[in-house]
Amino acid sequence: MADQVAGWFEAHALQIVVALGAGVAFYLLFNLLRGWGVRLCQRGQGFANWYAILGRAIGRTGQLFMALAAARLVVGYANAPEWLTQTTTMLFTVVAVFQGAIWLREIVFGVIEHRTLDSEHRGQALISALSIIRLLVSIALFAVAIVVVLGNLGVNVAGLVAGLGVGGIAVGLAAQDVFADLFAALAILFDRPFRVGDAISYDKGASSGTVEAIGLKSTRIRGSGGEERIIANKKLLDFEILNTTRRLHNRFKFEFFLGFGSDPATVRRVPGLLRAAVESEGHTLVHGGVNGFAANGLSYDVEFESTGIDFPADARDRVAAAILACLRDHDISFAYPTQVTLTAEKTKPSPPAVPHED
Repeated sequence: MADQVAGWFEAHALQIVVALGAGVAFYLLFNLLRGWGVRLCQRGQGFANWYAILGRAIGRTGQLFMALAAARLVVGYANAPEWLTQTTTMLFTVVAVFQGAIWLREIVFGVIEHRTLDSEHRGQALISALSIIRLLVSIALFAVAIVVVLGNLGVNVAGLVAGLGVGGIAVGLAAQDVFADLFAALAILFDRPFRVGDAISYDKGASSGTVEAIGLKSTRIRGSGGEERIIANKKLLDFEILNTTRRLHNRFKFEFFLGFGSDPATVRRVPGLLRAAVESEGHTLVHGGVNGFAANGLSYDVEFESTGIDFPADARDRVAAAILACLRDHDISFAYPTQVTLTAEKTKPSPPAVPHED
């Protein structure tokens, strides 16, 4: 072996020198890129933005990978002996696979943190779940890396892959409820139907409250009565969720009746009066007028909405008072529920007929 190395140096001295120079340059270039990645990560100021994600991945480049990458370049260019080329290639393949797993893990971690640590609720959304998510991602990536390395080393990994598949199915069946809530937590993380501090209602409006914490298994909601409600993530996402914090405006509706004896001119004048009453309080009229005939008279509704996110506390009272004042100024009164009872007149029975005698 020593003779082969000596003969290789004698026969390819120039190529070896050039290859060594290129390898050193390649190694230094890798270190420059790594330093650039660290600076990008520092540019993110510790917060998971895209600079920090890319920089942290590049900064995780190992010295062994860079050295073996340079060595692989040298032996490939300098026509190294077969045994040296195979050994270097094998070592580079093993290290490159694990280095790729590390890069991918850092990118996945960065994306998860980027979606979790937002500017409004920094560190509050699913922070308790991040450590377990990191563990699961690491196990999955390095398991794949080990299988790839063993396959490149000539090991028959078919049985190992089958065993991992059967084991994964068994674990999945045993913990399917836990994984269902975990994936629901990930759905909350990426889709963001609500955040900590949002006021939501669910279960067709039967339950409502303010989101206090989003965990791996459940979400904690503070009800209007002060109670804490704990609901599984999967069950919560099965409901239709109304996020009242993110609404653009609020809407309310009044209903009233006018009698059937109302003058047709009055009926035509009422919509304009309703609009004037609603707009006098700074709100927008959506609909105000007749919506049908009812047993008590002409059925009216007044639907109006706020110009901002929510109504002032006394908005409905002020609008109702404005409508009453406007209608009274025009001598228009509401219809009262009335009930008419019809009774049949009671008559005396006719006397029986007397037979006529001839």
